[in-house]
Amino acid sequence: MNPKWNGQFSCFDLVARTKEKTGEKTGEQFRTIVQVRDIEIGGNDFVVMAGPCAVESESQLLQTAEAVAKAGARILRGGAYKPRSSPYAFQGLGVEGLKILRKAREATGLAIVTEVMSEQDVDLIAEYADIMQVGTRSMENYALLEALGQCGRPVLLKRGMTATLEDLLRSAQVIAVAGNAQVILCERGIRTFETATRNTLDIAAVPVLKAVSHLPVIVDPSHAAGVRSLVPVLSRAAAVVGADGLIVEVHPCPEQAMSDGNQSLTFAEFRQMMTDLQPYLDLQQESRQLRPQLLAAGGAD
Repeated sequence: MNPKWNGQFSCFDLVARTKEKTGEKTGEQFRTIVQVRDIEIGGNDFVVMAGPCAVESESQLLQTAEAVAKAGARILRGGAYKPRSSPYAFQGLGVEGLKILRKAREATGLAIVTEVMSEQDVDLIAEYADIMQVGTRSMENYALLEALGQCGRPVLLKRGMTATLEDLLRSAQVIAVAGNAQVILCERGIRTFETATRNTLDIAAVPVLKAVSHLPVIVDPSHAAGVRSLVPVLSRAAAVVGADGLIVEVHPCPEQAMSDGNQSLTFAEFRQMMTDLQPYLDLQQESRQLRPQLLAAGGAD
């Protein structure tokens, strides 16, 4: 590991890799595996979460849930509460959206990830969600993070749009200190001077986070790009650099979506993306199987 990183991140002792969390004799490194129903995030499987930015109706969500499950997604994403930039934009269906998400889980068996915006909503959303999502705007809402430490559900922590990796791990540490070690980190693009894409995917963040932290790391190519055509290629890049999964926006008719239509894949596009990902996932699996042997033989750092 880069010596600078060790000094920079080791203070976050509950979420960072330390000597105590490394198998010195075997060379194998301790990794947190987040258990979500029968799904392991951070283990050997590449877990895809997919669904619409916002729950708009029961028919929209059930159609999407069936389509993404058939294509290989394991977890359904969908926002019941939406932190929109404009007060005039669709803000979500609230509790009705949560009830629709629960129906989709019952119909398809998919686990549910949805966003929580306020510490006052944590208990309510925990009744419906399998994973509690912290959006980019809430990454430094410490009252919310502390409440999530007591929620009894895994937390998907998205990187703030102007946050450093140190900032991200600090927020993960807040959740862990409050009592919840089941945290999934998410690189979703950061704000830079570039305007061709919605945000700039910091692809280097994935291997750095995997090196300095034992938490699972996934990528959100939809918010990173903001452009539908870029989502599949960024997804492949995420697999190549060792991400543990993806969270992708999918909609029955993106042109009519009430939120983030420009970056949402159609059902057919999502199916094709999942097919195209497979060779990259096979390579990732081979690399993971070989790495412990190389470490034990002294062939890698």
